[in-house]
Formats: sequence, structure tokens, C-alpha cells
Amino acid sequence: GAPSCSGSRSLPFEFERGRSESSGDEDDDDEDDEEEEVEEEEEVEGDIGAQFGTDDGERDSDDDRERMINLAELTPYILCSICKGYFIDATTITECLHTFCKSCLVRHFYYSNRCPKCNIVVHQTQPLYNIRLDRQLQDIVYKLVVSLEEREKKQMHDFYKERGLEVPKPTVPQPVLPSRGRPRKVLGSVFRIPPELDISILLEFIGAKEGTRNFKPLEKKFVRVSGEATIGHVEKFLRRKMDLDPACQVDIICGDHLLEHYQTLREIRQVIGESAVQDGLLVLHYGLVVSPL
Repeated sequence: GAPSCSGSRSLPFEFERGRSESSGDEDDDDEDDEEEEVEEEEEVEGDIGAQFGTDDGERDSDDDRERMINLAELTPYILCSICKGYFIDATTITECLHTFCKSCLVRHFYYSNRCPKCNIVVHQTQPLYNIRLDRQLQDIVYKLVVSLEEREKKQMHDFYKERGLEVPKPTVPQPVLPSRGRPRKVLGSVFRIPPELDISILLEFIGAKEGTRNFKPLEKKFVRVSGEATIGHVEKFLRRKMDLDPACQVDIICGDHLLEHYQTLREIRQVIGESAVQDGLLVLHYGLVVSPL
């Protein structure tokens, strides 16, 4: 039998032995034995309640489940791997779901189109298209790290004040007014091309001379860029995408004009005019030659 039940089983045998020894005190013994039985039953019920989850047992188990978590245990999940600080404007890459500070990620994409963590190609030409703010994660960071949100707001306020700029006001969601008649279908967010990407170019390959070795053909010849981009930027783009050898020279031509590295796309479009434009695209031809030693 279970250990908790051994005491209650010995009680009846002791009672029978007591009756045989003294029959005169029978009534008194009965009362005493009944009291002992009641006490034993109460003890057993208390043990069972603790083991099988009565009200008191459940309260104890709830208290045991609650524990404090050290912030150091969560720190690896709320740190930006670029600046090694807590997430500020947490922004996630949609291709691989890695998250960084927004300013860190934008600065990184100025030099590269790959994820800083896993090195996956985020977008061939415009990696900023494939990032999204993670407001829920940012709210969690602000709740975990005491006074982080207040410090960040103060730094932003001081930054704009020192430069004489107007401090941007936080966006407040506008209430949706009930409309009469048939409910309108709510459309998702519409993709819009940023206004600074105001030039669309078409890159046409005109050939390569012998000695240029093997190179990868350009996968996409339509590119949308800023008008401030120069021919030097276009050449770097071609070299990286086609994996060109440093000894290979890239000549870029628009119409009959051999373009220089310092010329901007907006300047080229204005100077050469409509003859360089085809269906709204600035047409650039490029060829590969081996540079002389």
C-alpha cells in the first residue's frame, strides 16, 4: 500500500486489542478512536490534495511557474548585429527575416545589396524595396529596456533643434468614419516607386572584343535609378553583375556619344534629348574591351 495509507490501516487492529483488554472503558475508547480516525483522515486528505492538485496545490504550482527573467537572456534577440545596440526603428528584410536598426540597414544598403547577416541578395538593384518596419518587435524592445524610448526621443529632438529644423510630429492614425451603403473593399498597401528614382534606363549590350575572358550576361537590362547617378555608378553596377575582370574596360555609349564617368544621367538626358529616349527609357549601350597594358 501507499505510505500515506499505512497509519490508517493499523488503527482498527489497535482498537480491537484495546477492547479485549478493558471492556469497562468501552465508551471512552470509542470516542477517542473516532477522534483519532477523523484526524488521520484529515491528514491523508491534505496529502492527496497537495499531490493531485486541489485549490491549495494549484496555487502553489502557479507560484512555482512564475519566475523573473534576466534581461541578459533576451539581449541576443533584441540587438542589432551592425551597431551592437538595441533595435531602434526595428526593420526586417522580407527575403530572410533578419532584423536591424533602420538607419544601420539603410546605410549598409548604400554599399551593398546583400543581407549583413546571411549575405543573401535582398534585391538586384533596390534592396530598400524589400524591407519593412517591425513595430511589434520595437514595442517589445521599448518595454524591456527601461527609458530607452525616452532617451531616443530626446536625442532626436536635440538633433533637429541643433540644426534649426522642425521636429517631425509622430503620426497619429486617423479614425475610420462609418460609410453608408455598400461597404468598400479595403485594398492593401499600394507599391509606389520613390520619387528620387526618377530615371529609367535600358542597358543594351553591343558586344565584347577578344581577350575579355568569360563573363556572366546581365540578367535584367531595365534599371530605375536616381538622376544624380553617374556613368561611373553604372559601370560599377555592370562590373559587379557581370563579374568582370579588372583588366576589362567598359565603354558606355548613348547615341553617338562616348560617355565620361563624371556625367550624371539627368545631365545626359537633358543634353542628348529625345534621341536618347525610347518609350520613356534612357537607352545606354555598353561594350567590353581589354584595356592596354
